[in-house]
Amino acid sequence: MSDRNTTDSENGTIKDPAEWTTGEEPMTGAQESYVHTLARKAGEDVPDEMTKAEASMKIDELREKTGVGDPPKKRRARKA
Repeated sequence: MSDRNTTDSENGTIKDPAEWTTGEEPMTGAQESYVHTLARKAGEDVPDEMTKAEASMKIDELREKTGVGDPPKKRRARKA
């Protein structure tokens, strides 16, 4: 039986970006676009070059600062 009070990071489903095996690779194109979009919205400057882990952490920080939440989850089509 699982403990419903356990967070995703505690039960291993979400890994800390600092622990990613690919975290030291350059950020992806999608991360670059998103972090710069959020930075503009927050009125901040961000470096043009970051690692995947750095970009992920900065995105989380900027999402919290700007009030931008998780993207809406896709709904599954109902069966008739």
